[in-house]
Amino acid sequence: MANLREAQKQMTRRLLLESGLELFKTKGYAATTVDDIATAAGTTRVTFYAYFPSRSDLMRALIDEQLNETLQRVRSPEHGSTARDLVETVAEGTQEAITAWLRRTVELWPAVRPIIRIGRDAAVVDPDLPDLVERWLEEAIADIEDGLTAAGRLEPHQRHFRGVLAMAELDYVAQHWQGSDWKISREQMTEELAASWVRLLN
Repeated sequence: MANLREAQKQMTRRLLLESGLELFKTKGYAATTVDDIATAAGTTRVTFYAYFPSRSDLMRALIDEQLNETLQRVRSPEHGSTARDLVETVAEGTQEAITAWLRRTVELWPAVRPIIRIGRDAAVVDPDLPDLVERWLEEAIADIEDGLTAAGRLEPHQRHFRGVLAMAELDYVAQHWQGSDWKISREQMTEELAASWVRLLN
């Protein structure tokens, strides 16, 4: 019985997260209320607050849980979250390894892009969420820095900033790829990104 109750709680929580994400995508973060999310999830405002103290906390959970789960990032005492495969890819530093990692990441963009966009929109209108996405990006930058440190490449003072540049490229392309006419195929775009990363990280 306890296991069934726990499964029901987890299902309700996931429904709230999924309903919040869908409403944030369609209505926008600012226009979506707690009542909207609860109704879409087939529950009540009281139930919503049993899981999330506020709409801001649900947004944080979308970043901390759904985004990290999609990208296979795990909890890290040093950085908040980490993607071990990114650290290992950067440590290897080859064109092949970086291209393969970027290809896997590009495949996830349809799931990742909306959460990043909503997080940035939320940070603009919600004083409880300043720099929500930027803090998360700093965790990915730290992974790049860790990979460079593990490989002993570049000078210590260069490693973090090279990570900043690499993630800035990836983030910009990820957020603008769909609506842009860059006259380049997705495969060519991935190869160009990989070539740029190889130059930056070696």
